[in-house]
Amino acid sequence: MRLTNAEARALFLARHGLADPPAGPGKGADLMQVIRDLGFVQVDSVRTVERAHHMILRARRPAYRPRNIAAPLERDRALFEHWTHDASVIPMEFWPHWRLRFARDAAKLRHRWERERRECFGEKLEQVLDHVHAHGPVTSAEVGAEESRSSGGWWDWHPSKTALEYLWRAGHLSVTRRENFRKVYDLTERVIPDHIRAIHPDPEDSIDWLCNAAVDRLGFATSGEIAAFWAIVTPAEAKDWCQGQLDTGSLEPVEVTCADGNLRRHLARPGLRDTLPESLPKRLRILSPFDPALRDRTRAERLFGFRYRIEIFTPAHKRDYGYYVFPMLEGDRLTGRIDISADRLNGALNVTALWPEKGVKWGGGRQARLEAELDRMARFAGLEAVTWSPRWLRT
Repeated sequence: MRLTNAEARALFLARHGLADPPAGPGKGADLMQVIRDLGFVQVDSVRTVERAHHMILRARRPAYRPRNIAAPLERDRALFEHWTHDASVIPMEFWPHWRLRFARDAAKLRHRWERERRECFGEKLEQVLDHVHAHGPVTSAEVGAEESRSSGGWWDWHPSKTALEYLWRAGHLSVTRRENFRKVYDLTERVIPDHIRAIHPDPEDSIDWLCNAAVDRLGFATSGEIAAFWAIVTPAEAKDWCQGQLDTGSLEPVEVTCADGNLRRHLARPGLRDTLPESLPKRLRILSPFDPALRDRTRAERLFGFRYRIEIFTPAHKRDYGYYVFPMLEGDRLTGRIDISADRLNGALNVTALWPEKGVKWGGGRQARLEAELDRMARFAGLEAVTWSPRWLRT
């Protein structure tokens, strides 16, 4: 089977929840289904408008508000926070398959962190675990207050903070909530429901589940992309799994036409073309740089011809665009990027600059769609107005 570039983009957007008109309550069961369909939602601390997980969910459910995720995450325990390619919120029913990650991270990180953090790392593990057991949930500020920080690098972690992170990554602790975006850790048995912790899949079962779940959410993928989706399965394991699926006919080869016209071989379920959406919404949407559709920058560039890089850590004079620039989606095209930020003191969403992609004409209709989206974005962020900098339109 061969997919045209337009078909591939449509299938890609459909699997990432962007092929349907943005509608729905964005809370309760509807919100949980969005997260379940995506697989996970990345968490990030940067809040130029709103944090990444809120922006991701809002792009699919405009009625979503940041408070909506608190109940499933902190009260109902329908979600948990852990690692995929980065820190993410994940449906709780997936947790048993994270046992594989806990075991692998425990071995890998202990070896690395004992070498890199020689300041009584092993001793601190037991001390911190005993402290949480006796005193309940803690933040990194509540343990190791007397310890010295490192000089540069390593996020200035002190030894007890390092121990907390290790115990979380290894599954002994879980994040019970966040306070001002700071993780609050507690014993896993106090956070993860008993019936979930009672499930102990074999590693082979978890590898099979993780690979199947990745294919379902990617639509078409290489074995490397399947491995990278959850970042738990190794490339070699994903390659072996794919070969087994090909042998049984559960997967088949598919050639995907890239934005530059080149063909690239992927694997997909039989009948993939039957899942093509009939149409795509024309509404302009501003996406988070960490949106699942953009997480794999190389894949997005191949499909859309859209090269995106975060420039937070790039010196200002060397940036191509800006500190934190948001991509814009219309239909099946990424049509530009926009530099916006919330001025909460003055209640305004500031537009600093906008760069249309090459070949995109910025006429009155597109400007009206952008202004409507910015008005919605301002309301979402709790702001009252949109302000425009002089010379905001760039070429």
